[in-house]
Amino acid sequence: MTIINIFTENIFPDWKLNEKEIIDKTRKMLEFFISTLKNESCLQNYEYESVTLDIVFCDSKKTHELNRDYRNKDKPADIITFAIFADDDMRFVFDGDINLGEIVIALDKVIEGVNRDISNSKNKEQELFFLISHGLMHLLGFDHQTEDEYNFVINEQRKALESIEYDKI
Repeated sequence: MTIINIFTENIFPDWKLNEKEIIDKTRKMLEFFISTLKNESCLQNYEYESVTLDIVFCDSKKTHELNRDYRNKDKPADIITFAIFADDDMRFVFDGDINLGEIVIALDKVIEGVNRDISNSKNKEQELFFLISHGLMHLLGFDHQTEDEYNFVINEQRKALESIEYDKI
């Protein structure tokens, strides 16, 4: 069984997150992805005992800075991923651990998006877990440059969200 290490940091003062719940549900989604997609992900052909990732919760001012400084995009984002293992040409396993990278989520953008949703189809916690599942797919090396890739990513996200009973969040 793979050990999954998830570290979170919330620097957004306006949303008091239940970080234990977020870690538990993120771990469950990542376990799902590893069990179903390992042979298609950046983890294939690697021996490891654990995987590690970080999630930072911030505001859109911070994602704007990160987008500008690291992605040459001068606008805020609801989510940014830094896929260390998937994007590195020199992938390495250190002491049996793979550092997948970091997910950065602008919580004010999550709230704005839910408030803009006329149908009220998602609450802010559901939107948050949707974004986390999307970030996990990127950390595992999946992208969505084509419509087929996008449909694949979204379909796999839905399955992972079902594993955490997303509809009951």
